[in-house]
Amino acid sequence: MTPEAVVFDIGNVLIEWNPARFYDARIGKARREDLFDSVPLAEMNDAVDRGADFEASVRALAAAHPGWSAEIMYWHDNWIEMASPAIDRSVRLLRALRVRGVPVFALSNFGTRTFELACAHYPFLSEFDQRYISGHIGSIKPEAQIFELLETTCGVAPGALLFTDDRGDNCEAAAARGWQVHRFDGPEGWAARLVAEGLLSEEEAT
Repeated sequence: MTPEAVVFDIGNVLIEWNPARFYDARIGKARREDLFDSVPLAEMNDAVDRGADFEASVRALAAAHPGWSAEIMYWHDNWIEMASPAIDRSVRLLRALRVRGVPVFALSNFGTRTFELACAHYPFLSEFDQRYISGHIGSIKPEAQIFELLETTCGVAPGALLFTDDRGDNCEAAAARGWQVHRFDGPEGWAARLVAEGLLSEEEAT
């Protein structure tokens, strides 16, 4: 089936998300590894993506781990540096699809405040036809609820959706629901998939 709409993840598809790289540059790789092993930053971030208050969550974690307090607060104070830069070719592909009249949706794990920060920094995030953001929904990928909400409100049958995400578990969850999927490992492969599906010409996908 030719896809009728395209669903983009955001982190590591349209913008890079690499906290480890930020911390390596700030405190060195060895200390960053100690920090990530000692402090449940990923679990805190998942809670924020489910809708927990961003600043309060980071401050609570910093208070619980006073030896790492300053480093933990970087997660709040320097968040946009971890969520950068934009992946320019992916942004061009998003815009090329819109010019073609192909509906484009965002389906992404983001906190409410962190998504506000991202939108202020990356205006192209306002260009989707619809956005499904976990912090507003209270469910994160790969849970069923966030996929179900998109299916029931986007106006396109699941089998006609083409979804790209950098995480295998998210792609598997979508494929199990009948979505067409592309595991994102760079904009070149994604561009080739869009051309192969007839959604863009090779010139449009440059």
